[in-house]
Amino acid sequence: MINFLVTLLSILAFSPGQLDEKKNSNPEITAAEFQKHINFLASDELEGRFTGSEGSLKAGEYIKSEFQNYGLEPFFNSDYFQEFPFVAELEITENNSLAIQFGENTNYINIVNDYTTAPFSDKLNYTGDLVFVGYGISAADLDYDDYAGVDVQDKTVLIMRYNPEYDNPHSEYEKYSAFRYKATTARDKGAKAVIFVNGHLPKDSEDKLMKLRYDQAANVHSMGIVQVKRTIVDKLFHQANLNFAEHQKNSSETKQPSSFVFKDVKIKLETEIKEIIKTGRNVVGLLRGNDPELADEYVVIGAHFDHLGFGKTGSLYRGEDILIHNGADDNASGSAGLLELAQKFADQKEMLKRNMIFIAFSGEELGLLGSAHFVKNSPVPTDQMIAMLNMDMIGRMDENKLIVYGAGTSTKWKDVLNELNHDNFKLTFHDEGYGPSDHTSFYGKAIPVLHFFTGAHPDYHRPSDDADKINSTGAQQVIEYVYRIAKNVNNTSGEIDYVNIPQRQTSRRGFRVYVGTIPDYSENVKGLKISGVSKDGPAEKAGLLGGDIIIKFGEKEVSNIYDYTYALQDATPGDIVDVVVIRNDKEMTFKVELGAR
Repeated sequence: MINFLVTLLSILAFSPGQLDEKKNSNPEITAAEFQKHINFLASDELEGRFTGSEGSLKAGEYIKSEFQNYGLEPFFNSDYFQEFPFVAELEITENNSLAIQFGENTNYINIVNDYTTAPFSDKLNYTGDLVFVGYGISAADLDYDDYAGVDVQDKTVLIMRYNPEYDNPHSEYEKYSAFRYKATTARDKGAKAVIFVNGHLPKDSEDKLMKLRYDQAANVHSMGIVQVKRTIVDKLFHQANLNFAEHQKNSSETKQPSSFVFKDVKIKLETEIKEIIKTGRNVVGLLRGNDPELADEYVVIGAHFDHLGFGKTGSLYRGEDILIHNGADDNASGSAGLLELAQKFADQKEMLKRNMIFIAFSGEELGLLGSAHFVKNSPVPTDQMIAMLNMDMIGRMDENKLIVYGAGTSTKWKDVLNELNHDNFKLTFHDEGYGPSDHTSFYGKAIPVLHFFTGAHPDYHRPSDDADKINSTGAQQVIEYVYRIAKNVNNTSGEIDYVNIPQRQTSRRGFRVYVGTIPDYSENVKGLKISGVSKDGPAEKAGLLGGDIIIKFGEKEVSNIYDYTYALQDATPGDIVDVVVIRNDKEMTFKVELGAR
């Protein structure tokens, strides 16, 4: 049934006249064809191309049709598509409730109007005491601890949003203020559940509940987490003969913790968040090379074609209306560039020495899901992929400026990039191979990468990123530049060597901590699964391997990528840390000496 519907979709989407037009299109890279691709991929008809959506399916069919017309082979036996599962959204189940017991009286809180379950809450059914812990911050470097003097073991903690310097966006307290960080701190202190609340400060701030949005990470393990309306907490304080607004004001002004245990109060809560799983798919085509000595080598060119749909996830739009995020620059532009390159190379396939893989990724906006799935499930081993060139946001060329990431991932890159810069781009090089786009998945497999980007702009991740704002002439120049580089890589007889540039994390002490683990974002597990380790890095030297699931870092439990990041931020280069992992269903401990820049 699925195949029938997809075929029908394809027939409806493209008339015979349109297909003839594609077959007769210019094999050269042109601004007109680039813009034509943009106009379709970034049209309202595709509704923002959110991974797994109807619009995404149409976009995938369009790209497949183009690949077929150019003469690219399906990469997966007879199939251009590679499917992968992903968490599309979250749902609050019927198994959610909150009640506050004052002695013999019980008040049941309405989940729609007065509270919500946090999207990163675990499943829990719990009854216990309630402890107010101020802003829920424990920061030794600031000599501040809201947990000092109170016992929260197996209790519910009530935590205010923000921090004592709520009106200072540059406050040192800001790094401790995220909902997830506070929930993780509460768990590490022994609490079983968290109730968040918006305080009375900042003044005139709206008392909004957090939205149910998936943030690409597993929940906070074994913790029930909710947020209640301020009026609920006002009543709690009133029962304790206290004023919530005054209590917050005093503790913020003095920067002295004002935590206490609520007497004769019990919290009864049940939490459960259901993950809604859908299917995304990459579109992959192949051109075969002609040199028998290089028959096992592949050059990869990629771009993601997904975007934000109606902006439920990742949008920077702050209006109330629900609007389509067409993503013309991000990343219909890279996808259009991919199509132009595929057509150009297909027209010149007789001159190819190495094989070329052209990949349109989905799931990039959700955490590099498509590219992470591809490198783990490619029919061609990744060690046969000699280089990966990625295009993400190449449609807004301004003042002839072009940014290239990954320029240090091979000793060959900068010479090639400069030598082939025929348009005299004002090039900015970044050596790092890791970054917020699909080249990261390939660099994690020890593949040299280049990522091309014309820069950020005010329309990024907003509904205003539309086709009429694309600089198609500038994009044509970028694509021709990428063509020259890809052709050089394909035909060069020399090796494209790989340079390991460590991925580092800034600690809360200001040091640059280096572990050398490469996160695997494509699987939702309890802990942090790593896809690999950097060569000669601390993790490799300690014995960690790709596939390990980190569940503890020093004294910190790790149940998701956020826990791991928070643990690194509290570490210092030179520390020797016990790292506990699950490998082949067995728990193992490794001593890792943390590195530094």
